[in-house]
Amino acid sequence: MTEAILLVGGQGTRLRPVTVNTPKPMVPAAGVPFLAHQIARAAAAGVTHIVMATCYLAEVFEPYFGDGSDFGITLEYVVEDEPLGTGGAIRNAAQRLTGGPDSPVLVFNGDILTGLDIAGLVESHRAADADVSLHLVRVEDPRAFGLVPTDADGRVLAFTEKPQTPEEIITDQINAGCYVFRRSVIDSIPAGRPVSVERETFPGLLASGAKLHGVTEDTYWLDLGKPESFVQASADLVRGVVSSPAVPGPRGEALVLPGAQVAEGAKLTGGTVVGAGARIEPGAVVQGSIVLDGAILGADTVVNASLIGAGASVGSRTVVTGAVIGDGAVVGADNELRAGVRVWCEAELPDAAVRFSSDR
Repeated sequence: MTEAILLVGGQGTRLRPVTVNTPKPMVPAAGVPFLAHQIARAAAAGVTHIVMATCYLAEVFEPYFGDGSDFGITLEYVVEDEPLGTGGAIRNAAQRLTGGPDSPVLVFNGDILTGLDIAGLVESHRAADADVSLHLVRVEDPRAFGLVPTDADGRVLAFTEKPQTPEEIITDQINAGCYVFRRSVIDSIPAGRPVSVERETFPGLLASGAKLHGVTEDTYWLDLGKPESFVQASADLVRGVVSSPAVPGPRGEALVLPGAQVAEGAKLTGGTVVGAGARIEPGAVVQGSIVLDGAILGADTVVNASLIGAGASVGSRTVVTGAVIGDGAVVGADNELRAGVRVWCEAELPDAAVRFSSDR
């Protein structure tokens, strides 16, 4: 049996207004809450018991996932009254683990989409007899991440959180947000207070002589912290760029959920998802986007790499590119919303209120 802790307590502030009503891991990607993909992939890798560490909007998780039986696992929930950070959340959730002190415990973040070989990571941890094993990936620009250099045998040498100077960039390997802990190491994390696993736990373990093992795997990896990344992740799941047993339909250019209406002449491409009860009117062109349940796209709209919130409506001939429309928002006809624009939940934008000159 492999146990896991799934960290889903963050507020998802970088994804607002998408996360005003819904915690980030519960925002639909490829037709189901993003969390469903992580749970399904963990279950497929042999994980049998997951403890979900919740905080923000904690009440929404259990009604959807229940006891985990739909995924063939046992699922439990632990709620933080106050945010405890990554290390504190792991320590708090450990109260529900059942394994012994040397048992491996998989820990993963609720906002990372990856093609990681989870079973392989656990096996590598056992083979290395490590105290903690970390999934590492190589990125072109590592400045926004925690750097983790290793020696030729994979032993972790140091941790540098979000380097500030060129001299600090000593590797392109970054902490990919998935770990395997020896259970006794989790029990050594201070309880009842906020703890950063990246800034406190890992450096402290390294200083004490613990064996930290890095596993660098060349695989799909995406941090879903920003709207554009979340939309891309959904599109990649729909198109099969990265696999998930939880995608509710065949891989392809679009996923249209039951109850959605797509008019003849509308064009859906690039891994677009159309949610239940949503309506796409004639002449609309939607590429690589998420249209959530009950949303409406008017005739001849153009929507590209964007997220349209539940119950939102976009008027005829409006162009939406790289933008986020919040739940229940109303965007009038003949508007042009460009990359980075966010329309708040329930906001109303009149017809032709936002336009850009053609020479820009």
